[in-house]
Order: sequence, then structure tokens, then C-alpha cells
Amino acid sequence: MRVGSSLIILALFLACSSSDEDGGDSGDVADLPDAGYGNSYTVSWGPVTVDPLQEDTRCVVKRVGNDAPIKVGKFINSLGPVSHHLIVYRVADTTERPEPFACNPFQDVLDPSKGAPLAITQKAEETIALPPGVAYSLAANQMVRIEMHFINTGEEAVEANASTTFVEIPEADFRYEADFLFVGNLDVDVPPKQPVTLGPRFLPLPAELAGINIFAITGHEHHWGTGVDVAMGVSEEGPHEMVYSPDPFLWNEPETVYHDPPLAMPDSGGFMFSCDYYNNSTETVGLGESANDEMCFFWAYYYPSVGAKVCAHTDEYGGQNLCCPGSALCEYLDQI
Repeated sequence: MRVGSSLIILALFLACSSSDEDGGDSGDVADLPDAGYGNSYTVSWGPVTVDPLQEDTRCVVKRVGNDAPIKVGKFINSLGPVSHHLIVYRVADTTERPEPFACNPFQDVLDPSKGAPLAITQKAEETIALPPGVAYSLAANQMVRIEMHFINTGEEAVEANASTTFVEIPEADFRYEADFLFVGNLDVDVPPKQPVTLGPRFLPLPAELAGINIFAITGHEHHWGTGVDVAMGVSEEGPHEMVYSPDPFLWNEPETVYHDPPLAMPDSGGFMFSCDYYNNSTETVGLGESANDEMCFFWAYYYPSVGAKVCAHTDEYGGQNLCCPGSALCEYLDQI
């Protein structure tokens, strides 16, 4: 089966890396006074010394530190200097790896038995609060992976640190399991010295996502990005309701837009979305994980869960839409 270059990039973006290095550090537990919340559990990443002009993605795998099952209704994420973004995953690993190691982004997300993303932060400090009664379920002694993408554009070495805090809600308050969507356009091709808009393109969601409730959306571009617009609708023809369009859009600290009441995905529905850029370099910029490349993605938090999904559109081969896991093409991508 032949696929285009953009699909190959997606395969690399979703590829798995592994190692046998052992570790033995756990999360810390503390009480928070917030009404309606219970204990909190903090998992740290780092420190790592980042040299000038160094860019990398590194992960840690640790236990949360909960000795009983919990429902997580809030994340408090703290990113130190030179961070680009942090991703928190629930994983099925059995061995801790507390020292940051080189890893590929979105590792193992094509296989839900191995892991799934829970939250992404691209701000120095962010609190992600789920709606009342909505939470992620963590097993006793849950293992998580903290993935950090960092880049030091300065002239001096910098020590990077990060952490995520899981805040539980009472079991009696729990009603719905939360989950995560990651949606994007793979056809990024940004020529220099002119405004460019990629899209809008319509990406229909799988039938099992009809009726989900979306309560928060965050856009994602790199440093030439100037805007992300997301609308929801029943079809490509519409009508469409704009649900994410920050003005101004800050690529390095993109706004998370919360919806209360949440957005109900209609039958046969999906997203009409676009990304804006102004490439001030002298070279055309394409899709890639490096901060010197570009992206056109957004992520959305929703309930009730029917699984975490990574969905993408490309105009190649007459136009393709895929959501992984669940598409036949995902099996091919997972083997590259």
C-alpha cells in the first residue's frame, strides 16, 4: 500500500520508541483545600540541562503514587523555561523510568492497551478543570508518562523542569469518563514572506463519536502560526458553528476555550477547521515535530469516553480522513 509523504510523517509522529532502562521514583501526595476536590498527586519531570540551540523530546515514566483507584477531575501543569509543550499519558508500563529519556511524540497512542493521552499543556502554568462529575479513572498505583518537548533559543544553558498534579474528585461525584481528541491537517506547506491559510477543511468524525460532549479546545501551531479556527457542523456543507477562534492567537501560549454547556457532536458531524501562518523566514516550511517546522492541530476534551482518538485530514489521493485507532490505514501506519 502506497501512502503520501504527509501520511508517512504522521506515521513517524505516532511511532513507538522503547528502552530497558529501569528506575524507581514515585509521585508525591498532598492535600488541596479546594472545595469538591480530594487529594492531589504530583509527578515531576527533570531537571535537564538544555544547551543553547538544543531541541529534544524526552519522557519520564512514573507511578502517580495513588494506592487505591481514583477519579481525576483536575490537572495542574507547570512547565519550566525553554518548554514547548508537555503531554500527560496514562500507560500500561510496569517499570518506572524516572530519568528523562529520548522518546518519540505520541508514543503508543495507536494501541489503547498500551496508553492514551490525558492532557496537553503549552503554557507556563495551566489548570485543566473538568466539568462537575467528569473525570479520568486511574487504577491503583497508576503508571503515567510525562512527555516534554523543549527548545533553548538563547545563548546560555538552562535547567528545565516540569510537573503535573492530578487532583481527585470523590467517587460519589463521578458520572462520566473523560477522554481526548487530537485533530489536524497534514498538508502543511508554508511559503515565505506571505500570509497563508491552510483550509478550511471538513473532517467527519467516526459514528461512535456522535453525541459526545466537548468541553474544552486548544489550538496548536509553531512559531509561524497566527491563528487556528475550529467550527462544528453536521456535514461539509454545513451549517457550522464557530467553537474556537482566539483573537489574537498566541502560538506559544494558545488559549484553551471552555464550553459550558458543552458542545454536543451531531450525528454524522465533524470539524471544519483552518490554520493561518506568516512565514518570516526565506524557506518554505512543512509539517514536522520540530519547532522550526509547522503544524495545524487542535485538541479537544470530551465525555462520555469512547476512547482517545488521533484524527487527521490530507488532500492527497483525492482527500483522505482517518481517525486512529479504528481506521484500516492506522494498522499500516503502526507497522512503519
